[in-house]
Amino acid sequence: MSNLYKTDYTAWLGQQRELLAKRQFDQLDIDNLLEAMERRMGDEVKELRAHLVVLLVHLLKYDYQKRILKDPWVEDKVLYTWIPSINNPRREIELHVEENPCLQPNAEEIMANVYPKAKRDAIDELNRYIKIKSKRLNKNSFPKECPWSFEQATKKNWLPGD
Repeated sequence: MSNLYKTDYTAWLGQQRELLAKRQFDQLDIDNLLEAMERRMGDEVKELRAHLVVLLVHLLKYDYQKRILKDPWVEDKVLYTWIPSINNPRREIELHVEENPCLQPNAEEIMANVYPKAKRDAIDELNRYIKIKSKRLNKNSFPKECPWSFEQATKKNWLPGD
């Protein structure tokens, strides 16, 4: 049974489900079931983290261009293009949290934990377009801690500076 876990996970999972349904608890592959459950629980958090990083990167870039650059060309031609990049991960986060409500109580903590990566990514992405070395962004270009709550960042139609 344990060998099937390593060679055909889907078949193994079906087998374990069948054993549970038949209440044949003594035949369950307990060690691998526990491992699979632990990994799956971690997958839900990992997926939320990934969506939050994407959302925060785009919110940081939007905020920087609007608040710091204050360039009328950026305001007229670029900022509106960020809206789909912001709304897409918001939709994914909303669906993911609806499907996994156990994530909601830890959402603020998860967001705080991914913020440093999102900040680094936003700096790297913006610096690709800044050719003058003295104008390049660094870790001090954005707040040390996330300036928005989970509720704000994921709220439909909310944008930094509103």
